[in-house]
Amino acid sequence: MTYRLSLNTATTKHWTLEQAVAGAQHAGLEAVGLWRDRVAEAGLENAARIVRDAGLRVSSLCRGGFLSAADPEGIAAALEDNRSAIREAQALGTHELIMVVGGLPACSGPSSAAIPDGDKDIVAARRRVSERIGELVGYAREHGVRLVLEPLHPIFAADRAVLSTLGQCLDVAAEFAPQEVGVVVDTYHVWWDPQLADMIARAGREGRIASYQICDWTLPLAADALLSRGHVGDGYIDFPTITGWVAATGYTGDIEVEIFNEAIWSTPGDQTLATMKDRYDRLVAPFL
Repeated sequence: MTYRLSLNTATTKHWTLEQAVAGAQHAGLEAVGLWRDRVAEAGLENAARIVRDAGLRVSSLCRGGFLSAADPEGIAAALEDNRSAIREAQALGTHELIMVVGGLPACSGPSSAAIPDGDKDIVAARRRVSERIGELVGYAREHGVRLVLEPLHPIFAADRAVLSTLGQCLDVAAEFAPQEVGVVVDTYHVWWDPQLADMIARAGREGRIASYQICDWTLPLAADALLSRGHVGDGYIDFPTITGWVAATGYTGDIEVEIFNEAIWSTPGDQTLATMKDRYDRLVAPFL
């Protein structure tokens, strides 16, 4: 039987890719989710070899996206970066490229301050995201890679993702075949959505669930809200219920733990993996 728990390298931020792969293998995991920064540090061919030699799957590559630029130079740069990400995903042997689609042009990048007279038209930004996805789909298809739209909690709409709900992502994806554009259900970002059950069911009917990512929403929020993720069971998310909704769609893929949290990053990686496994085994796996 496949053990579906996957370590996303963001969870063990201070480990190199080689350390993360070795840690996952030692813990009995069968998959890792990779961030491009760790792949770049190791070198693409070497990274692929490290994972392959360990006998692990790459559940996903993160991230592509940031497609909401309005100026020609920004658009061209974003498209080229995403084509590079697509090639990297193919080389690593994963079909799933997670797309954090980008915020308002009034923000020049993640966590940046707004430019007072910048472009704040969020409707237009969403339209540009959809158009850029359309420009990338053919290239991704040629490389055997699916573009996986990730809704981010609305607090990140300004600087990271103008798509805030699973429904919005599914509406964008609807223009394309399910094997071309999918969605990720990340509990941290979607747990609050009153339409979540219906949207997960819709995603299942349309064959678009490409990834299920789990971590908890904890309080108080960190000064940087991005770092307020916790281990499953440490916060306010109802994992048995959400996992049951995902399982009911027939999703059988990997389940990634992706945590951004300074305290967890400072914890020895082997301890983090032990906690991951315990929480998965108790609060997620029984409901699959």
